[in-house]
Parts: sequence; structure tokens; C-alpha cells
Amino acid sequence: MKNIEVSEYGVTPEGNAVKKFTVTNKNGMQLEVINYGGIITSLTAPDRNGQYKDVVLGFTKPEDYFTGNSYFLGAIVGRFANRIAGGKFSIEGKTYNLETNNSPNHLHGGNEGFSNKIWEIEAAPTTQTLKLSYTSKDGEEGYPGELKVNVLCTLTDDDALEISYEATTDKPTIVNLSQHSYFNLSGDFTELITRHELQLNADYFIPTDHTMIPTGELKNVEGTPFDFRIPKLIGKDIEIDDEQLKFGSGYDHCWVPNGKGLRSIAEVYHAETGRMMEVLTDQPGVQLYCGNFLDGKYETKTGGKNERRTGLCLETQHFPDAPNQPHFPSVTLIPGEKYQSKTIYKFSVK
Repeated sequence: MKNIEVSEYGVTPEGNAVKKFTVTNKNGMQLEVINYGGIITSLTAPDRNGQYKDVVLGFTKPEDYFTGNSYFLGAIVGRFANRIAGGKFSIEGKTYNLETNNSPNHLHGGNEGFSNKIWEIEAAPTTQTLKLSYTSKDGEEGYPGELKVNVLCTLTDDDALEISYEATTDKPTIVNLSQHSYFNLSGDFTELITRHELQLNADYFIPTDHTMIPTGELKNVEGTPFDFRIPKLIGKDIEIDDEQLKFGSGYDHCWVPNGKGLRSIAEVYHAETGRMMEVLTDQPGVQLYCGNFLDGKYETKTGGKNERRTGLCLETQHFPDAPNQPHFPSVTLIPGEKYQSKTIYKFSVK
């Protein structure tokens, strides 16, 4: 069996041919990525009986990715993952204006962000790594500098998906890249993820205002619904009468994982199937989003509709609105420097 197979996937309204790349490891685990948005359209993981099933939400028709992916299902998001207040930021005294596609704020690079671009993909048939490349022109979506981006996606033989990001620029700019897959470890995309158990190794989370922009505070999770230091069901506290949960219609917040460098920050467990997903990253933040705004508009790959809270995202990233909050870790990239980041989603059973 070839490790990587390439097939025709569809054609965008602009006439761009889109290809699908299927990577298979020695266990039969499969990763499917298309060169539109670098989108992961499928990723399988084993249950306790050794049965591999798709565990990421996705559309059933190619055209829905090309014209209706306002959920950012499975996509690479950038130049800046998450929100920027008012769609404005400044570098070296100059203010830049971005699209306010999540009114009144900018979200995930805008309506024409990286999730809607055609990426170059290189695949060596003797490996299990895809190299995705995209060059964002100076001024694209309002961002300064020509940004050259490479994303390496590797499916390992121990059932892990490793994602490494690199970027360089020819002008000072901002960068914050992430992966926006929605996971449902049940393999049934009509089942609510409130029945998944989550552990987040984070003592602090980042409260927001009603438009989901950080207040600037890092708040201790002690005594709040945001305390996942000991594993608990996602649904346990999600409906508690809490101002922060009301702002996000549930969990849609950035946590500050303990430690620095590449470390284990989270585990998700689905008791019925035994599937476990561990998340490792070197990033300072992780956004937990519980699909609060999925609206049943599209069919799922297992039948039924993509209803509210049928998928969860763990988006490893820098903090939201970091360009406008000087005490947050810097997201500025200057010429001669390289943006680098790594995240691993490792699957197992218990």
C-alpha cells in the first residue's frame, strides 16, 4: 500500500482544481487533506476494539467547503487565528485595518483568510508527511508583508498527527496560525460532545467581553466552570449561569496551559468507544470551542445534521487580540526571524 495517494476532489467556483491527499500509516489509520484551505476532511482513530473510524466533522459535498465553510471546518486558519478587536492593530506606529467578519471584530484571517486559499502540497510516496505551502501577498486581507508559510502534516505509526508551522516575512507583521478541526471521538457526528471527558492542564483562562475580546485578565480557574484540571464531562458545567459562558454560548475561550515548550496540555476521552486524544503543543494558549454555533444546516458524514455541540475544537495558538494587548506574548514577526510552532494530536484507547 502506498503511504500517500492523490486523487481529484472537486473544482472551486473560480475554476481551481482541488486535490485530496490520503495518508495511511502502518496500522491503517488515515488522514485526508485537500489543498483548499489545507482542510482535514477526514481523520480516523481506533476504538478499544481496534476499529478505526473518522473522528473529525466534515461536509459530504466538496462545494460546501468551497462556498459554505463559515465554521472553518478542518481548515488552517491565519494569518491570525482567533479575534482582533475592531479589526485594527498597529506595528511601528502604523495602524492596519482588517475585515470585521465577526462583527465588530476580525476572526481567523477574515472571509478570505488561509482557510479559503489554494495551498501547494508536496507529498513524497515514501513518507507519511504532507508539506503545505502558501505565500500571502503584502496587503492581503489588510496584513502587511509578504508572508511565506509552510505547514508539515505527519501521520506517525503510533497514531499521532503532528503539525508543524513555519513562516517568514519581508516586513514586520503579525502571525498566529492554528488548525480548526472539530473532533467527535464517538465517530457518530450526531452525538453531542458534552458526553466527552476533558482534562485541561491549565490554571488560568482568559475572560472576554461580550464580543469575545479578552479583557486583558488571566483568571484562575479555581471555583469556576472553566476548571478542567481534573477530568470532567464537558457537559457538566456548560449550562451553568455564568457570564463568561453566556458570552460564548458555552465554552469558546482561550486557556493558558501550564508549562512552556512542547508539553502535554489536554486529553479528551470518550468512554463508550475508549478513544482518547492527547494534545501536545509549544503554544502559550489553546482555544476550546464546543461547536456552540453549529446550526444543523449541513448533513454530516454519518447521517443527520451538524447540530450544535456535535464537535469540539482545541485550537493551539497565541492569545486572542494579542496585537492590541502588550502584556500578552508577542505575535509580531520581523524580517530575518522565523515563526515556528508545533502541535501533536495523539490517539490511543483506554
